[in-house]
Amino acid sequence: MPDFLEIFFPVVYNRTQEPGISANYCKYDNQGLQLFTSSLYLAGLTATFFASYTTRKLGRRLTMLIAGILFIIGVVLNAAAQNLAMLIIGRILLGCGVGFANQGVPLFLSEIAPTKIRGGLNILFQLNVTIGILFAELVNYSTVKIEGGWGWRLSLGLAGIPATLLTLGALLVVDTPNSLIERGHLEEGKAVLRRIRGTDKIEAEFLELVEASRVAKLVKHPFRNLIQRRNRPQLVIAVALQIFQQFTGINAIMFYAPVLFDTLGFGNDAALYSAVVTGAVNVLSTMVSIYSVDKVGRRALLLEAGVQMFFSQLVIGIILGIKVKDHSDSLSKGFAILVVILVCTFVSSFAWSWGPLGWLIPSEIFPLETRSVGQSVTVCVNLLFTFLIAQAFLSMLCHLKYGIFLFFSGWVLIMSIFTLFLLPETKNVPIEEMTERVWKKHWFWKRFMDDGEDEVVIFTNGTDDSEKKDYSNGFDPASQL
Repeated sequence: MPDFLEIFFPVVYNRTQEPGISANYCKYDNQGLQLFTSSLYLAGLTATFFASYTTRKLGRRLTMLIAGILFIIGVVLNAAAQNLAMLIIGRILLGCGVGFANQGVPLFLSEIAPTKIRGGLNILFQLNVTIGILFAELVNYSTVKIEGGWGWRLSLGLAGIPATLLTLGALLVVDTPNSLIERGHLEEGKAVLRRIRGTDKIEAEFLELVEASRVAKLVKHPFRNLIQRRNRPQLVIAVALQIFQQFTGINAIMFYAPVLFDTLGFGNDAALYSAVVTGAVNVLSTMVSIYSVDKVGRRALLLEAGVQMFFSQLVIGIILGIKVKDHSDSLSKGFAILVVILVCTFVSSFAWSWGPLGWLIPSEIFPLETRSVGQSVTVCVNLLFTFLIAQAFLSMLCHLKYGIFLFFSGWVLIMSIFTLFLLPETKNVPIEEMTERVWKKHWFWKRFMDDGEDEVVIFTNGTDDSEKKDYSNGFDPASQL
């Protein structure tokens, strides 16, 4: 918004007001502006390490509550910002909220969900993210016309509504049975499991959770355990999915959709309107994923979307390369509409594949003893590469120009090949049976399951000395009751 840029980023504001500027791709290229966007993700990256501790020691519910409180404080600071420092501090607190929310919510959903609908229920997390994006675009579209400098304050302040809902929601829900049992609240965990399953026939699942918790407690150094050979497939998959998710180019498009369309000659109002359209497509397509993920599977959605995203970005790059040059060129109406259609095609394919599945798959592949720390690494890697893309995108747009879409399409090709050969299907597989039914049967990853597959490493007295014991036989989980 011009009023916002004039106060906090006057250099960018002055550049956007110059007629005939010779840098059609470069007028928003400013490290300070990029840092405002990306500082949220850098803060989230740091916060996720603390969130890993709270998730494990205090539970999933309290982690989500902390996220809501951080969001509310950040919103207040941003809406009332008088200078850039106040704005950045508020943004950092919002980032900390993102770190805690991304740590707690996917784990919460995966652990309360019955196996048959785990994928769809977990994707509700991503659906609500896309609904949030759409509301943000609608708010921006409505408030940009408010004069007197109140438009951007109202825009940032309205983020307090979902922040408050998250806080209240965290106060109302119960913690997961997995978390309660992991922290020693066995009877409470059993009662919650009975409540969320809606039946008294939960003994087998309960004993399975007790056994998984017992094994998890034997691991005194979860980060060290995470990098052991038998956990390497899950770690590689989780890290790769987060890197690939960001290198689809989706955040480049969603963060800067108004800037992108304005750069292409749409003008401020049309740019925001086009961004609203992409936001709506994002929401509707995520609903497609909720319906299909537990029917057609994770791999099919990722592979189909890879083809769709690759050709969408390739054609966008070709059109911009031919029609938009360095100067004040703009697209004709026909080509502009075609670019919007192609962007929507790209967004839709991402929204039913790499968007939700990038969070779903890591949340369901780790065993309990490394699940919390595995989710922490997942969030950390995601936020790290989100930060890198957010910080670099406007400069990349300036220097690569239309080539930025060719750059991202190349990455889509690479990640599709990775999915085809190295990503196993996890549809309808109970979380606690992943090792036996997925990893030990995969043509490549099974080799990592052969060495010490039934052993648990115990680090005693906080030292590096370790002893290995076989706990695969002779244990009755009911004895823990």
